[in-house]
Amino acid sequence: MKSFTLKQSLMSMLFLLMSTTFLFAQNNQPPASPAATASGKIGDATVTITYSSPAVKGREVWGGLVPYDKVWRAGANQATILETTQAIQVEGKNLPAGKYSLFMLPTENNSWTVILNSQTGQWGILRTGEANLDRSNDVLTASVKPVKSSSMHERLVYEVNANGFSLSWDNLTIPVSVK
Repeated sequence: MKSFTLKQSLMSMLFLLMSTTFLFAQNNQPPASPAATASGKIGDATVTITYSSPAVKGREVWGGLVPYDKVWRAGANQATILETTQAIQVEGKNLPAGKYSLFMLPTENNSWTVILNSQTGQWGILRTGEANLDRSNDVLTASVKPVKSSSMHERLVYEVNANGFSLSWDNLTIPVSVK
């Protein structure tokens, strides 16, 4: 009788273990906003942007998901990070080598503000929905003009090239001049 109870217990534990493994395997979905990196040379500097890439998914992005006149983390999840190995000029303003959180302030009137902030490593938004940004740590702010994209971008994507970097998402591209 004891061996039957021991066999039953072992079989129950094995079944439970297999069921748990199966349930965890079913939950292995790709993240909604996967991590991404864009990197390139601008002059002697290597500029790297680390961000999470949300998708449009049929939503209204500009003025909806990303409200106008509110600072935005310029990506999803953690605050977007821009790192430069050398001093650069962003829209004509000096930026020392280092690592910065990148935020943007979109407006409906076609004049946006790019914000580079010395505080890094924070989650991109507070529980209130506001950007997790201490403005006293702003290192650089610059005005930029978004342009209509030549094609629709389902996922937010950054590109770094010899002239600077750009963010493209939905039907807009936000170019930022860097020297």
